[in-house]
Amino acid sequence: MRDYLELFATFSKLGLFTFGGGYAMLPLLESEIVEKKKWATYDEITNYYAVGQCTPGIIAVNVSTFIGYYQKGVLGALVSTFGFVFPSLIIIIVIAAFIQNFASLAIVQHALAGLRVGVCVLVLTSVYKLIKNGVKDGFGVAMFIFAFVLSLFTNISVVFITLGAGLLGFLKYKLGGKKA
Repeated sequence: MRDYLELFATFSKLGLFTFGGGYAMLPLLESEIVEKKKWATYDEITNYYAVGQCTPGIIAVNVSTFIGYYQKGVLGALVSTFGFVFPSLIIIIVIAAFIQNFASLAIVQHALAGLRVGVCVLVLTSVYKLIKNGVKDGFGVAMFIFAFVLSLFTNISVVFITLGAGLLGFLKYKLGGKKA
Protein backbone atom coordinates (compact mmCIF):
# COMPACT_ATOMS: atom_id res chain seq x y z
CA MET A 1 0.00 0.00 0.00
CA ARG A 2 2.87 2.35 0.85
CA ASP A 3 4.29 1.97 -2.67
CA TYR A 4 0.97 3.01 -4.21
CA LEU A 5 0.69 6.01 -1.90
CA GLU A 6 4.23 7.01 -2.93
CA LEU A 7 3.28 6.72 -6.62
CA PHE A 8 0.13 8.78 -6.04
CA ALA A 9 1.96 11.45 -4.01
CA THR A 10 4.86 11.71 -6.46
CA PHE A 11 2.66 12.08 -9.51
CA SER A 12 0.26 14.41 -7.70
CA LYS A 13 3.22 16.68 -6.96
CA LEU A 14 4.31 16.51 -10.61
CA GLY A 15 0.76 17.15 -11.79
CA LEU A 16 0.42 20.11 -9.45
CA PHE A 17 3.57 21.83 -10.71
CA THR A 18 3.46 20.94 -14.39
CA PHE A 19 2.44 23.99 -16.36
CA GLY A 20 2.64 24.18 -20.13
CA GLY A 21 2.06 20.58 -21.10
CA GLY A 22 4.12 17.46 -21.36
CA TYR A 23 7.36 18.93 -22.66
CA ALA A 24 7.46 21.48 -19.88
CA MET A 25 7.18 18.54 -17.49
CA LEU A 26 10.47 16.93 -18.59
CA PRO A 27 12.82 18.80 -16.21
CA LEU A 28 10.56 18.10 -13.23
CA LEU A 29 10.09 14.49 -14.27
CA GLU A 30 13.82 13.94 -14.65
CA SER A 31 14.50 15.50 -11.27
CA GLU A 32 11.84 13.54 -9.43
CA ILE A 33 11.74 10.19 -11.26
CA VAL A 34 15.33 9.78 -12.43
CA GLU A 35 17.41 11.61 -9.83
CA LYS A 36 15.39 11.34 -6.60
CA LYS A 37 13.29 8.16 -6.92
CA LYS A 38 15.56 6.30 -9.37
CA TRP A 39 12.49 4.73 -10.96
CA ALA A 40 13.91 5.23 -14.47
CA THR A 41 17.05 6.33 -16.28
CA TYR A 42 17.43 9.35 -18.57
CA ASP A 43 17.30 7.06 -21.60
CA GLU A 44 14.15 5.36 -20.32
CA ILE A 45 12.45 8.73 -19.74
CA THR A 46 13.37 9.74 -23.29
CA ASN A 47 11.90 6.47 -24.57
CA TYR A 48 8.72 6.99 -22.52
CA TYR A 49 8.42 10.46 -24.06
CA ALA A 50 8.86 9.07 -27.57
CA VAL A 51 6.20 6.39 -27.05
CA GLY A 52 3.97 8.80 -25.13
CA GLN A 53 4.11 11.24 -28.04
CA CYS A 54 3.03 8.53 -30.49
CA THR A 55 0.12 7.22 -28.41
CA PRO A 56 -3.26 8.91 -28.05
CA GLY A 57 -3.70 11.20 -25.09
CA ILE A 58 -1.73 13.73 -23.13
CA ILE A 59 1.99 12.97 -23.17
CA ALA A 60 2.52 13.74 -19.48
CA VAL A 61 -0.34 11.43 -18.49
CA ASN A 62 0.98 8.70 -20.79
CA VAL A 63 4.45 8.93 -19.26
CA SER A 64 3.06 8.79 -15.71
CA THR A 65 1.05 5.72 -16.74
CA PHE A 66 4.15 4.01 -18.17
CA ILE A 67 6.22 4.67 -15.06
CA GLY A 68 3.43 3.50 -12.75
CA TYR A 69 3.04 0.34 -14.81
CA TYR A 70 6.75 -0.45 -14.70
CA GLN A 71 6.81 0.13 -10.95
CA LYS A 72 3.64 -1.69 -9.86
CA GLY A 73 1.80 -3.15 -12.85
CA VAL A 74 -1.71 -2.20 -13.90
CA LEU A 75 -2.73 -0.90 -10.48
CA GLY A 76 0.45 1.20 -10.35
CA ALA A 77 -0.42 2.63 -13.76
CA LEU A 78 -3.93 3.56 -12.59
CA VAL A 79 -2.67 5.10 -9.34
CA SER A 80 0.06 7.11 -11.12
CA THR A 81 -2.34 8.34 -13.78
CA PHE A 82 -4.97 9.37 -11.25
CA GLY A 83 -2.30 10.98 -9.09
CA PHE A 84 -1.09 13.04 -12.04
CA VAL A 85 -4.53 14.29 -13.16
CA PHE A 86 -6.02 14.80 -9.67
CA PRO A 87 -4.43 18.20 -8.91
CA SER A 88 -5.32 19.53 -12.37
CA LEU A 89 -8.90 18.39 -11.95
CA ILE A 90 -9.23 20.26 -8.65
CA ILE A 91 -7.47 23.38 -10.00
CA ILE A 92 -9.64 23.46 -13.13
CA ILE A 93 -12.84 23.14 -11.10
CA VAL A 94 -11.79 26.02 -8.83
CA ILE A 95 -10.65 28.22 -11.74
CA ALA A 96 -13.83 27.50 -13.70
CA ALA A 97 -15.91 28.58 -10.73
CA PHE A 98 -14.17 31.96 -10.42
CA ILE A 99 -12.57 32.84 -13.79
CA GLN A 100 -15.35 35.11 -14.99
CA ASN A 101 -14.99 37.25 -11.88
CA PHE A 102 -11.23 37.80 -12.24
CA ALA A 103 -10.19 37.27 -15.89
CA SER A 104 -10.40 40.96 -16.78
CA LEU A 105 -8.28 42.19 -13.86
CA ALA A 106 -4.92 43.64 -14.88
CA ILE A 107 -3.04 41.68 -12.22
CA VAL A 108 -4.48 38.40 -13.54
CA GLN A 109 -3.55 39.33 -17.12
CA HIS A 110 0.02 40.13 -16.05
CA ALA A 111 0.28 36.92 -14.04
CA LEU A 112 -0.84 34.90 -17.06
CA ALA A 113 1.68 36.71 -19.27
CA GLY A 114 4.42 35.81 -16.79
CA LEU A 115 3.28 32.19 -16.73
CA ARG A 116 3.48 32.06 -20.54
CA VAL A 117 7.11 33.23 -20.42
CA GLY A 118 7.92 30.66 -17.73
CA VAL A 119 6.29 27.89 -19.75
CA CYS A 120 8.34 28.89 -22.82
CA VAL A 121 11.53 28.54 -20.75
CA LEU A 122 10.42 25.11 -19.49
CA VAL A 123 9.64 23.93 -23.03
CA LEU A 124 13.00 25.19 -24.37
CA THR A 125 14.79 23.44 -21.49
CA SER A 126 12.94 20.24 -22.34
CA VAL A 127 13.84 20.53 -26.02
CA TYR A 128 17.50 21.03 -25.14
CA LYS A 129 17.50 17.96 -22.86
CA LEU A 130 15.66 15.84 -25.42
CA ILE A 131 18.21 16.78 -28.10
CA LYS A 132 21.12 16.19 -25.73
CA ASN A 133 19.85 12.75 -24.67
CA GLY A 134 18.35 11.65 -27.99
CA VAL A 135 20.66 12.88 -30.73
CA LYS A 136 23.81 10.87 -30.19
CA ASP A 137 25.50 10.49 -33.60
CA GLY A 138 25.62 11.85 -37.14
CA PHE A 139 22.62 9.77 -38.16
CA GLY A 140 20.60 11.23 -35.28
CA VAL A 141 21.67 14.77 -36.18
CA ALA A 142 20.63 14.23 -39.82
CA MET A 143 17.27 12.75 -38.77
CA PHE A 144 16.69 15.59 -36.31
CA ILE A 145 17.38 18.27 -38.93
CA PHE A 146 15.29 16.50 -41.57
CA ALA A 147 12.34 15.96 -39.20
CA PHE A 148 12.58 19.54 -37.93
CA VAL A 149 12.57 20.97 -41.45
CA LEU A 150 9.65 18.72 -42.47
CA SER A 151 7.59 19.71 -39.45
CA LEU A 152 8.36 23.42 -39.86
CA PHE A 153 7.97 23.86 -43.62
CA THR A 154 5.44 21.22 -44.70
CA ASN A 155 1.94 20.19 -43.76
CA ILE A 156 3.02 16.61 -43.03
CA SER A 157 1.59 15.45 -39.72
CA VAL A 158 4.10 15.16 -36.90
CA VAL A 159 2.69 11.67 -36.32
CA PHE A 160 3.91 10.58 -39.77
CA ILE A 161 7.26 12.30 -39.30
CA THR A 162 7.70 10.52 -35.96
CA LEU A 163 6.69 7.15 -37.40
CA GLY A 164 9.05 7.71 -40.35
CA ALA A 165 11.92 8.56 -38.00
CA GLY A 166 11.19 5.42 -36.01
CA LEU A 167 11.19 3.34 -39.19
CA LEU A 168 14.50 4.86 -40.32
CA GLY A 169 16.02 4.15 -36.91
CA PHE A 170 14.78 0.56 -37.10
CA LEU A 171 16.22 0.14 -40.60
CA LYS A 172 19.56 1.60 -39.49
CA TYR A 173 19.63 -0.88 -36.64
CA LYS A 174 18.70 -3.84 -38.86
CA LEU A 175 20.93 -2.96 -41.79
CA GLY A 176 23.85 -1.54 -39.83
CA GLY A 177 23.77 -4.05 -37.00
CA LYS A 178 24.41 -1.24 -34.51
CA LYS A 179 22.56 -0.56 -31.32
CA ALA A 180 20.29 2.47 -31.31
